[in-house]
Amino acid sequence: MKTSVIPAVILVAALAGASLHAAPATPAPSQSSEIDRLVFSRLEQLGIQPANPCSDEVFVRRVFLDVIGTLPTAQEARRFLSDANPNKRGMLIEQLLRRDEFADYWAMKWGNLLRIKSEFPINLWPNAAQSYHQWIRSSIRENMPFDRFARELLTASGSNMRKPQVNFYRAIRNRAPEGIASAVALTFMGTRTESWPAEKLAGMTVFFSRVGYKTTAEWKEEIVCFDLTKPPGSASATFPDGTTLKLSPVQDPRAVFADWLLKPGNPWFARAIANRVWYWLLGRGIIHEPDDIRPDNPADNPELLDCLERELVASEYDIKNLFRLILNSRIYQLSSAPADNNPQGEAAFAFYPMRRLEAEVLIDAINQITGTTEKYVSRIPEPFTYMPEEQRAIALSDASISSSFLELFGRSPRDTGLESEQRNPVPTAAQQLHLLNSSHVRGKLEQSAALRAMLGNSRVSGNVLDELYLAILSRLPTSEERGVVQAYQRASENRQGAGLDVAWALINSAEFQFRH
Repeated sequence: MKTSVIPAVILVAALAGASLHAAPATPAPSQSSEIDRLVFSRLEQLGIQPANPCSDEVFVRRVFLDVIGTLPTAQEARRFLSDANPNKRGMLIEQLLRRDEFADYWAMKWGNLLRIKSEFPINLWPNAAQSYHQWIRSSIRENMPFDRFARELLTASGSNMRKPQVNFYRAIRNRAPEGIASAVALTFMGTRTESWPAEKLAGMTVFFSRVGYKTTAEWKEEIVCFDLTKPPGSASATFPDGTTLKLSPVQDPRAVFADWLLKPGNPWFARAIANRVWYWLLGRGIIHEPDDIRPDNPADNPELLDCLERELVASEYDIKNLFRLILNSRIYQLSSAPADNNPQGEAAFAFYPMRRLEAEVLIDAINQITGTTEKYVSRIPEPFTYMPEEQRAIALSDASISSSFLELFGRSPRDTGLESEQRNPVPTAAQQLHLLNSSHVRGKLEQSAALRAMLGNSRVSGNVLDELYLAILSRLPTSEERGVVQAYQRASENRQGAGLDVAWALINSAEFQFRH
């Protein structure tokens, strides 16, 4: 990147402004699912034209990022694009659901909701945070049924160092019974109790009135338990659906609540997680926000949410099966370019919404392209201060382990467990300048052995340009883009530097920084 600044900026403008939908659309899957029927029927009722199916080039990048939070390599993208098998999209989905990165990425997402953070204001402590993260990752890798996952968290007792699940209760900032009840409602029912009548929250609070926290002689160890020495808040408790029952003085009321929450037909549990998974994959909840379920915030497509809920219960809470159903649908595979300007299109899922890459996904993608690493630091040296050099950001166990890049690009602080805490859809000026002009990103490009091996000493044309585009955008360049690069190289004094400028321009494009 030794070329003149002005031509380089022109290159960024030319390539960063390229269409996100340059590749031709691919015919939609021949089979429509119940999901498709319900969404397309709703679009027809509203008079909204659905977007075209997305191209293979868009799909391969989208599904890698959505399922495993990882950019496809140039080889993976090329292999998919050259595959003539008509079922290749479904086959790729199955492959991604089995990859280790699936557990890494979704442990990160659940870590945001469950507030895995060793330092202020959560204060889980590093060893406990890592143990908790490892349990969550293992549960996802083994595809633990979600009802069992929830039950183990809700009923856990024991040491925060030896029983990872008890950290669910330790990661709640307000450990008073009403604070615990509110955290449970947010996490597993998708609702915010501040909108509830006071008596409704009070009735649920009784189930958590005997959660005890006890220190031990072991430094930073804490026991979470059903504390028989604590007086119950009341002899009877009321479930959120209004049902009241008398509690046994010797039975852990958390288990009673879990039994109610997890039984088939419960009006909250399956619906909340089905809605949340749809939100994670489609960018918008059927009830939106996905953690703001309440009577006066109805579903945009109630039949669709009912369908997802039924499928989840019928599969015995197999979350991967829910992923599979959504990812294979025609709705998920629509283009992100709307077919019309109807303002109801987004809420009706007429197109795939563009969304910024999370900070962790973005830095991992830059590192993958350049073959470089990032330094992640924990302020508390337990068990170490510096993370291993090959550590990927999506696999970080603890929000207190960070880097200046993650802080700048809005990594979740994991303070509240709210979905709205996890994102800022608008890039800041500081973020844009960092990608455009920082020594950090420039150094990764200039020191990249991977890019230098790809570029060699030749001009960036033909196969070399193809590999660069596949590595960064998961597609081949258009003829117009080839022309832009060739014109830029003719004006460049440094052949290899021009190639790095092309990589720099592509990394600064919306096509790279957004999922689409």
